[in-house]
Amino acid sequence: MFKWEKKGVIFSPSKNSNWMDSYSQCPYTVLFEKFIRIYFSTREKKDLNDQFKSYSGYIDVDRSDPKKVLNVCEEPIMELGGLGEFDEFGSMAGSVILHNNEYLLYYCGWQRSLSTPYNWAIGLAKSVDGKKFKKISNGPILGPTSNEPFLQACPIVYKLSDSNWHMYYLSGTKWIKSKNGKKESQYLLMHASSNNGIDWKRNGIPILETSVHLECQTSCSIIKFKGLYHMFFSYRHGLEFRENNSKGYRIGYAQSDDMINWSRDDKMSGIDVSTSGWDSEMVAYPHVANVDGKILMFYCGNHFGKNGFGYAELKI
Repeated sequence: MFKWEKKGVIFSPSKNSNWMDSYSQCPYTVLFEKFIRIYFSTREKKDLNDQFKSYSGYIDVDRSDPKKVLNVCEEPIMELGGLGEFDEFGSMAGSVILHNNEYLLYYCGWQRSLSTPYNWAIGLAKSVDGKKFKKISNGPILGPTSNEPFLQACPIVYKLSDSNWHMYYLSGTKWIKSKNGKKESQYLLMHASSNNGIDWKRNGIPILETSVHLECQTSCSIIKFKGLYHMFFSYRHGLEFRENNSKGYRIGYAQSDDMINWSRDDKMSGIDVSTSGWDSEMVAYPHVANVDGKILMFYCGNHFGKNGFGYAELKI
């Protein structure tokens, strides 16, 4: 069993600006020489119709003390899509890969719908400095197929070599109408492979078994440790997760020796909600990184990261 020592909150948007009013979801790190850049998704203030747009930003923190924030970006890292495009109403950063002296941002685009609240698809953007990105096309690189009809999002990409890429992402399996009439989506983790980081092969088969009713899975993070690949991911119940804290997001665990076939054992994750405080109701969206020999997990707490993200350190 893994054992994590929680270090507390790093960053909360706290109405920093018009476009960064609340939420800092899905933290993802890139190591620079003197600092760690943490990308995340944030939201503007809701409008009169109770709607909002989502943007992606970043903060830079000290490599030796991640709670020391050095810089907060002043504007979104990319523009939203145009009229009718898949990312017209939101861009949610997933992962950033350095390849051929460019930073590749794999992200989730948000589009509003009529019969359901939203639709998601996965896009790709590029940057020369890791600060400002421009998408490579007006359409997504992963969207619906005959056996994945809706909701592709939260892409986490690993480049093992220039011709060996892996993507782990959520894909929708159904829409559900709750007792109060609200429409909720169910989604599970899938795997795709690529030889160039742009064109992806996928089979639409979930990579993990489910453990709770109408389970939703997202935001996996993988490290190689003692000869095995270790995955930490978010999971929750499909219904009543907003009203019942015990059904909200928790962090699960699975292991593999090939990054394809996974054996799940959530008791091994070693991290759960706290007895009180910012992560007492929910722990979600883990991102695990090796920072100067320390294994750190960056994650969100209550209300899906509405009040920010923090981190924990693996005790070996």
